[in-house]
Amino acid sequence: MEFAKKQLDNALSTICIGLFGFLVILVTWQVITRFVLNNPSVFSEELAKYCFVWIVLIGSAIVFGEKGHMAVEMVKEQFPKKIRIITEVIIEMINAVFALFVLLIGGIAAVEIAWNQANATLQIPVGYLYAVMPISGLCIMFYCVYNIYQLISNRALTNT
Repeated sequence: MEFAKKQLDNALSTICIGLFGFLVILVTWQVITRFVLNNPSVFSEELAKYCFVWIVLIGSAIVFGEKGHMAVEMVKEQFPKKIRIITEVIIEMINAVFALFVLLIGGIAAVEIAWNQANATLQIPVGYLYAVMPISGLCIMFYCVYNIYQLISNRALTNT
């Protein structure tokens, strides 16, 4: 499971780095065409929006994998160790359920609805914008399962 997590971490990081580099190029091109050439690029602004949405959702999956989201640690730390672990497992399960219903199932529904709508500027299906939702949802669900596995296996190691 550790190998799969490392592979997913590397893949998502590479995607984010590539998208961010592309976003920088797009925005630079937009600035040059707008202020230097006085003829703003139409496609670069729309494509930058797509890149930004993808970066945010893929990046949020990475943060889930690193357990880097905001949390109220102060409350959790007041519990005894056994209850703290149970609480952390419940929190991970709630995150997984959210990722399942909102990002995965809701994302698939959004892609299906938007796939027949073409973006006026780019002339591509709007579904590409929403396609990152189920991808991010799957990744977050994997990280939640991995985190639960880590919590349970670490507890088992400390009890022996």
